[in-house]
Amino acid sequence: MPETTAVAAAPESLAGSGVRRFPPSLARAPKPVRAAARYAALLPFAGYVVYFLAVPLVVIIIGAFRSPANGAFTMSNVDSAVHGVYLQGFRQSITVSLIAAVIPGVFGLLIAYAIFTAKRASFLRQIVITASGVFANFGGVPLAFVFIASVGSSALVTGWLHDIGLNIYSMGFSLSNVTGMELVYMYFQIPLMVLIILPALEGLRPAWREAAENLGAGSWQFWRYVGGPVLMPSFLSCLTLLFGSAFAAYATAEALTSGSIALTSIQIGNLVSGNVLANGTNLGEALALGMVIIIAILMVCYLLLQRRASKWLR
Repeated sequence: MPETTAVAAAPESLAGSGVRRFPPSLARAPKPVRAAARYAALLPFAGYVVYFLAVPLVVIIIGAFRSPANGAFTMSNVDSAVHGVYLQGFRQSITVSLIAAVIPGVFGLLIAYAIFTAKRASFLRQIVITASGVFANFGGVPLAFVFIASVGSSALVTGWLHDIGLNIYSMGFSLSNVTGMELVYMYFQIPLMVLIILPALEGLRPAWREAAENLGAGSWQFWRYVGGPVLMPSFLSCLTLLFGSAFAAYATAEALTSGSIALTSIQIGNLVSGNVLANGTNLGEALALGMVIIIAILMVCYLLLQRRASKWLR
């Protein structure tokens, strides 16, 4: 009898402790009012998405198929965007983004794993994570200035290397070419990889490693058959984010190369500002539409990979 009373009183105690979906005033309100109250907190985010994402996307789509002469429907903008120098810009942008995603992805994974295994050195761990957060958000013109001032043709580090007999510019290095730009991208891509892959590493359960060791598996066998397959979807999804970050970068590449490299983001900036072609805004919107399509494909791949990873890292 006492046990029955305790069990029966449990729901009341939960209800009295504040575990309710709505306050009493809304609990008796009509169903549409309760539904509106449930999603009221999403209104600021929904407004942000509509104003800064949906509206610009609609403007880009409309402008990509509009003639700059009379505003009529035309396919000439899209046709120009997938031919000639603009097609080369897409190819070079994809190539640069792949290199700026894969190499930082590998190095970032190794650094994150070192942080993950150094659990006793908590102070060092916090320093690396904090520094990664700072470096990952440092870009644009200030980052380009830092590299020009340090490893430019007449910069400080370049002078030091020249004093010891190493002239990197005579060896073909330059900040204004594709290789130099990819090097600068590493500066913020590697810390970004550390930040986004670390939660996936922390999701690996120690019990999996212990079970593998109890069955006689070594470190290589654990990563080959357990840790690697579990971590691979998260690793690939992080690479898609790094690719998108490098693919959409503009200010750093423009400041380093002065627009001399055929990248889609730089070409859009030149068209919109009128530096290359008068009334080229519609062509720039066609190029932007191409970038949106590529990023949309990446986001679909990212969501599929995250869904696969979430089955193991819950």
